[in-house]
Amino acid sequence: MNSARPYHHGNLRSALLQEAERVLTERGTDALSLRELAREVGVSNGAPRRHFADKGALLDALTEEGYERLGRRLDAALDEADGDTFERLVVFARTYVQFGVEHRALLSLMHRPKDEARDNRLRAANDRAFAAPLRLLADARARGDIDPDPTGRIDMTLLALLQGLTVLATTGMYGDRPLDELVTGSIETLVDGLRPH
Repeated sequence: MNSARPYHHGNLRSALLQEAERVLTERGTDALSLRELAREVGVSNGAPRRHFADKGALLDALTEEGYERLGRRLDAALDEADGDTFERLVVFARTYVQFGVEHRALLSLMHRPKDEARDNRLRAANDRAFAAPLRLLADARARGDIDPDPTGRIDMTLLALLQGLTVLATTGMYGDRPLDELVTGSIETLVDGLRPH
């Protein structure tokens, strides 16, 4: 006999994603299951399948939501940022690293290898998340603030630097320096190397 309580949530999808992130943060992806999530939010075992066909679909939805949340944070931070390219890049970097510190497990999920069949939707979500920083770099190129490299290497170098800084921040491997100082100094070093020669 199924003892699960009947479906009653007005927004079950949101409740499942919220619970999934909690489990992800506390116990990792291996601990996630649709049946367990159903029990935790108080619905029947089959109710989550109305929104997620399987665990992979749940993880994809959680990944997409992570990109959307990151994108909103980056957009808001850069909308409020003043100053030159360097100062705006520092705002971008601090915002990204802070998101990674606050949502370490979610960011790790966002960077996991993707299923090719589902990759296009997640790539689009990633592109939306980084639209404002990429505009910042494009504007900096147009003004001549940074090298007009057309290959995309500068963008990838910046993202790799931020990911490395996030790892340092979440593992405590950056020593006694304040995190903001580490981020600002790293961006300053990068920008110095990006200036047109």
